[in-house]
Amino acid sequence: MRLYWLDPATPDAPFPDPALALTQPNGLLAMGGDLSPTRLRNAYANGIFPWYNPEESILWWSPDPRVVFATDGVHVSRRLARTLRRADYAVTLDRDFDGVLTGCAGPRRHQPGTWLGAEMRAAYRRLFDTGDAHSVEVWRHGELVGGLYGVAHGRMFFGESMFSHVPDASKLALVHLARQLAAWGFPLIDGQVGSPHLYRMGAFDLPRPRFIACLREYGALASPPAPWRFELDVPRNEAHLPPRN
Repeated sequence: MRLYWLDPATPDAPFPDPALALTQPNGLLAMGGDLSPTRLRNAYANGIFPWYNPEESILWWSPDPRVVFATDGVHVSRRLARTLRRADYAVTLDRDFDGVLTGCAGPRRHQPGTWLGAEMRAAYRRLFDTGDAHSVEVWRHGELVGGLYGVAHGRMFFGESMFSHVPDASKLALVHLARQLAAWGFPLIDGQVGSPHLYRMGAFDLPRPRFIACLREYGALASPPAPWRFELDVPRNEAHLPPRN
């Protein structure tokens, strides 16, 4: 077992080749370092992401295969299609990043604690401030009821976490985001590692070399300017949106 150590004093140092990641646990590549915007941008540009519990050292991963969505291939069940048609909600981009972080860090059923500790939340907030991280918010009656956030590198989007306080809210966020990303020329949404929920939504396994090749091609393109806004028609019933500060 060989695990690479990253020096916190050199945030711009290159990462090890993702091909050197362990197979057990799948994708574990390095530990240490820091969560500065420089380090995180470098990580995502190379298909690497941090994932660790708050009491642990920072761990860096690049699993093989990678679980991804095609932006034009998110599965919409009949029930979700009915919810989409009802449009009894509003959906926004980059309107309440902090609220989405808080929702994603909240307790989950059958899952004590959270991996999204204060250090990670602060790091992604810094990436939001630099225009690299983005959020999708789903609102009902002025309340944030679901959403997701992730990181953009060029025309690649790396999904980090999602949450729902009402049925299907995170699915609505994913569907509307995928449609907008497809219109912008993003081919994939990275889901990192698989779960039954993601596979039911249309995620599939992509070998890491193919994922990295796609990242090299589309990561070299310019991202849409931040803050992001929907350019497609989406539900925006003002009755469901909170008042602006």
